[in-house]
Amino acid sequence: MTQQTDPLLQPLQLRHLTLRNRIMSTAHAPSFQEGGHPRDRYRLYHEEKAKGGIALTMIGGSTNIAPDSPSVFGQLYAGDDSIIPWFQRLTDGVRKHGAAVMCQITHMGRRTAWDDGHWLPVLGPSGRRERAHRAFPKMMEMEDISRVIKDFAAAAERCRQGGFDGIEILSHSHLLGQFLSPLVNTREDDYGGSLGNRLRLTLQVLEAVRAAVGPDLILGMRVTGDELAEGGLSAADCIEAAQKIAATGAVDFLNVLAGAPYDDLGLAGWVAPMGMPAAPDLTVAGAIRAAVDLPVFHAGGVADIATARHAIREGQADMIGMTRAHMADPYLVQKLRQGAEERIRPCVALGYCVDRVNQGKPAVCGHNAATGREMLMPHVIEPAAERRKVVVAGGGPAGLEAARVAAERGHDVVLFEAGARLGGQIVLAAKGMTRRQIWGVADWLISEVERLGVDVRLNAYAEAEDVLAGAPDAVIVATGGWPEPLDIPGGHLATCSWEVLSGEARVAGEVLLLDEVGDHAALVCADVMARMGCAVTLATPDRMAGHDLGPTNSAVVLRDLARQGVAFESLLEPVSVAAEGSRKRVTLRHVLTGEVQERLADHVVSEHGITPAEDLYHALKPKSRNLGQLDHQKMIAGRSPFAEANPAGEFWLARAGDAVAGRNIHAAVYDALRLCKDL
Repeated sequence: MTQQTDPLLQPLQLRHLTLRNRIMSTAHAPSFQEGGHPRDRYRLYHEEKAKGGIALTMIGGSTNIAPDSPSVFGQLYAGDDSIIPWFQRLTDGVRKHGAAVMCQITHMGRRTAWDDGHWLPVLGPSGRRERAHRAFPKMMEMEDISRVIKDFAAAAERCRQGGFDGIEILSHSHLLGQFLSPLVNTREDDYGGSLGNRLRLTLQVLEAVRAAVGPDLILGMRVTGDELAEGGLSAADCIEAAQKIAATGAVDFLNVLAGAPYDDLGLAGWVAPMGMPAAPDLTVAGAIRAAVDLPVFHAGGVADIATARHAIREGQADMIGMTRAHMADPYLVQKLRQGAEERIRPCVALGYCVDRVNQGKPAVCGHNAATGREMLMPHVIEPAAERRKVVVAGGGPAGLEAARVAAERGHDVVLFEAGARLGGQIVLAAKGMTRRQIWGVADWLISEVERLGVDVRLNAYAEAEDVLAGAPDAVIVATGGWPEPLDIPGGHLATCSWEVLSGEARVAGEVLLLDEVGDHAALVCADVMARMGCAVTLATPDRMAGHDLGPTNSAVVLRDLARQGVAFESLLEPVSVAAEGSRKRVTLRHVLTGEVQERLADHVVSEHGITPAEDLYHALKPKSRNLGQLDHQKMIAGRSPFAEANPAGEFWLARAGDAVAGRNIHAAVYDALRLCKDL
């Protein structure tokens, strides 16, 4: 397929605006705002996608228009004029790379928190609470409605002054969508009851915004195509609403998605992690497209080129949102144009980005450590001025990323892996059914390492003499770690989760799974054991199972485990394990009350964290130029962290990933990138 025939690479004319292809990044809130403004970090994040060839980047996911719509996940605030200069810098920056740029604006309605910002009452069409954000809203009075309409118009004018090509008004699940949804709107006045009444506020906002920005600015709306919920908006309702919106002549496009993200599982259906269907709502967008004479965008979790191409070819949408796909690889379009589709770093739906935002943290991609750090970390690795020899010990994500980056620099790279295959702990993490897509992280890294010609040596447990034999200029120790033993009386009677996932240990019958960590590892183990037919109970000292996971991942993983009959018990820590015939007697203590209870199980399985495998590092440390130490201030500033501490040393030395301390994939690849990008 050529650029001339690929439907994704064809331009789209949106009134006077020409979009250079059919791929966009839809509005989202990465929580990079500073004081409610899109400053340099925010701007460079969007500029990188423009450099990578995207047609349109939509900024400002859920940009708030009024003080009674406070930010709960790092949104921008367009409720006063202070944002305009920052808008102007961002739009100039994106546009110079050939992409169009628009801003989404909204009033959150009940979909926010009452105890944040200015502590103003949360608004809604009625007093119905949303489980996800937990606020009981004030039922809006007519004066509130009039004020919000004016706030929309004023914020839109600020966007116009900010230099945007267009504005998207967010209806879906926010205030305008709440008025439209019978799940939320129980009013009995002119804004409730019939579909026409429930749509009234939307049409009034559109009229006011169009009047404020004039006829030349592109104006669109993100709308619901089907709430997919009993008692909610049906597909027929949404088509009728879309037709009424289109009939106003005020909008130039509709951005269609589906679902009712009013609780954690609903949110997971909207921003899907692993274990949820990919791009499930394309037919919903297609139904709206067939019913209106407007271009239709789709913001529904399309992560791969094949699906995106199918959607455009089959007429289900005119523009495809590939937002998280661009977090994984902002050069997606450039690689597509170059015929290098296989080199696109895939979004595998780790869900780390969206879950971090919902936990009040800035978004990062689970396996692209440069995303959101464009001020300091490169997406495109530049060749080094001098070719060097680099040895990497360990073939997990830290070692693979270190080898990839060093090879991209042009260095001669040798990678030692003690096992028979690459991937490290991802091999184990991919054993579960719900999260099996995680293998895509390792698969891409392995393919890049092979493409770059790294000398990979499998079944090679690296000793210090093996490393030194190659006279390296730099050594990255990414040897990972080993399962931390269960340090209680009788702890040796427990089987570790790694043994179960690797197939080394076979378990059956009643299994008590003791999870001290609260992340995915124990949950994957529970998934594997339940599918083997075990009756699994997961006990944790935390308040809940999967304590460290964000709302979308935890909702999906815990749902799948509950369907398989896995039981969860919280606030319990193990005290001892004893053999009792062929079974195990486990003593558990309530972490708050101290009360003790006992359980019998056929097997006890533990997930207790990682002990770093650091023997190689300590053997090499005395011979290294930096004694294995890193300058943290330089590391934080994005500069080479190596500083000479041993003039007699022969090479630079560093550890990465779990060889330092047990963490996650993102920490591993981030370590590797900032260690190797300046080698």
